Parts: sequence; C-alpha cells; structure tokens
Amino acid sequence: MHISAPFRLRDVTVLPEWTDYNHHLTESAYLLIMGESSDAFFRSFGVDDAYRAGGHSLYTVETHLRNLREAREGERLNLTIQVLGSDDKRLHVVHEMYNATGGLLATAEQMILHVDMRAGRAAPFPDHIARGLREISAAHAVLPVPRYVGRSIRIPEA
Repeated sequence: MHISAPFRLRDVTVLPEWTDYNHHLTESAYLLIMGESSDAFFRSFGVDDAYRAGGHSLYTVETHLRNLREAREGERLNLTIQVLGSDDKRLHVVHEMYNATGGLLATAEQMILHVDMRAGRAAPFPDHIARGLREISAAHAVLPVPRYVGRSIRIPEA
C-alpha cells in the first residue's frame, strides 16, 4: 500500500455558511473542516461506520488550533494530515490547511484516543488498526516535525 507523507485527503471550498460577517472562515469552521478531514483519514486505516457500529471509536481529547491567515468565502483549501506518533491507545496528528497558492492558513495539533464505547474507557487498538497506524507512522517518520508542535499558549514574561 502506498502511504503519502503527509496525507493529502481533502480539498474544500469555503462555503457561505462557514463564514462570518466579514466573509472570512469562522473559528469553528476551521475545526469543522479539519474534523471532516480526520474522518476521511480514519477511514483510510479502517475506522469507519462499520467499525464504530462494533463499539469502538476515536475521540479527540486535545486540540491546539492556530489561525494564521484568513480564508475567504469561495476560496479553495488544501488539507494535509501528518502522523506524529501513536501507541497502543493514542494517535498524535497535525493538520495543515493551505490556500490555493500554498500559503499556510491554519494548523491543528491533536491527541486522539481509541475508546471502547461499551465499556466507556480507553482501549488498545485492535491488531489490524495498530498495524496500519505503525505503517503510516513509519512512512511519516521521514517528515520533519513542525516547529510549532507541542507549543503551549502563554503571554511571554517581560
């Protein structure tokens, strides 16, 4: 299986209902678009409707969203996802959103947890999902980790 590094899964056009009174993409729409991109990524390694119907899912437990530039109504956006790491229950990813000319508009770093929904707690990935994540992680290990990954929010001391 060919694994693109990073994953390039989805291009979208900014819809009018995703914009504010200035015709710019709203804060919540940045995350909505990246969330839909996540779902497409999850399906690529087996976490789909049938998998969730079996009682397991992925939950986002932390997101760090950075809005760097404005996206306007009608603008075409390109999205990528890079796997930064995974273990038996967690997946660490970063999304990047670009405009049509390649300008970076936004990023979202996320920690995602595999959950047994019937038990109501975190659970190890089943073997076939873990194997796919190891393959993706290995393919993405050649990519540089973006400098902003792991960054905290704070006001610098004077």
